[in-house]
Amino acid sequence: MHLYAATFLWISCLLPSQVDLLNNGLARTPPMGWLAWERFRCDIDCKDDPDNCISEKLFKTMGDLLVKEGYKDAGYEYVNIDDCWLTHSRNAKNQLVADPTRFPSGITNLSSYIHNLGLKLGIYEDFGTKTCAGYPGILFQMDTDAQMFADWGVDMLKLDGCNVPTELMPYGYPEMGRALNRTNRPIMYSCSWPAYLAGGPKLPDYQAIAQSCNLWRNYDDIQDSWDSLKGIIDFYGDDKGNFSMFAGPGAWNDPDMLIIGNYGLSYDQQRVQMAMWAIMASPLLMGNDLRHIAPESKAILQNKNVIAINQDPMGKMGKRVIKNNDIQVWTRPVMPTGSYAFTIVNYGVYGTPAKLNYKLSDMGISGAKSYLITEVFDGGKIGVHTTSDVVTYTVNPTGVFMGKAIPQ
Repeated sequence: MHLYAATFLWISCLLPSQVDLLNNGLARTPPMGWLAWERFRCDIDCKDDPDNCISEKLFKTMGDLLVKEGYKDAGYEYVNIDDCWLTHSRNAKNQLVADPTRFPSGITNLSSYIHNLGLKLGIYEDFGTKTCAGYPGILFQMDTDAQMFADWGVDMLKLDGCNVPTELMPYGYPEMGRALNRTNRPIMYSCSWPAYLAGGPKLPDYQAIAQSCNLWRNYDDIQDSWDSLKGIIDFYGDDKGNFSMFAGPGAWNDPDMLIIGNYGLSYDQQRVQMAMWAIMASPLLMGNDLRHIAPESKAILQNKNVIAINQDPMGKMGKRVIKNNDIQVWTRPVMPTGSYAFTIVNYGVYGTPAKLNYKLSDMGISGAKSYLITEVFDGGKIGVHTTSDVVTYTVNPTGVFMGKAIPQ
């Protein structure tokens, strides 16, 4: 039978159970951790590059560093494998197999090692016939593979969307979520479903996505550059389809990895990403090399005040409220009740910091007579102001001011 015909026949069997939704009780705040892809990609050359290849050694090392260097204490808890961990074919029992040279102890032992550190293990697969790098996908094998992930002690699954028609995604992605639930092991579910529909003629069904996935990628992969970061921020600011309204405890829009600590961003640009991922209630999944990271980058990633905004229990995703040439302003409701976090981003490349004047009411902040305004990164007090007071903010070129307004 032709693949597409077989696939649609398989889908017809899924339709009666579409009412069963994910609802697994996980990700009540955006997940935090580390993910291999951005920095290590599909390096499988463990002979000539043993320290950087996709292997159990790499993931154990990063798990160790999450604990040793204070990331775990800051909230980062997932160690996530991405593509290229598999052999190129399933075994005689039609099961997925970790590459025995690069993962000689197997995924079960790796997950035990990670769990003994007080951390959690994530793994990667693809909804299609093959992963993006050409390894076996999960099409037609969802229950088998979900159970294997559970038996291995996996805590999170990232499911990509290569090598499968996009019209199958509204059926296959929810079904994999149900398959994970049927294992009775809590496994966080990250979907790439809407990312493969971005720019298409029809907007993704974000309500269905939010009911089926704990987090979902909406847009292109991030690259190690300021232009890539700006493109993602602009996409989220445009908010086509109003996907921001579907974010909340258990379900998060994922703009992709934190590239802080890599090569492409200046110090101020790294602060922009951290502030924006916090204001957008985004997963904080670092894509860097924790063995080689500048102290200032580490400090940004572990900033308790910014992480607190990201992890705010209300789970409200921030929105862009002002876009004026090179300047954007975003606002997010946070705790305590009636408070707001806000960011002012300066895309400008002129050498002088911008002096920007705004009333709190300009930024959509209202409800109290006055607010205490603080700068989030260092906790410094700006002062108490009414919503009609004009406040001047200084924002560096390609930089950010992140503030919090607390009712008085």
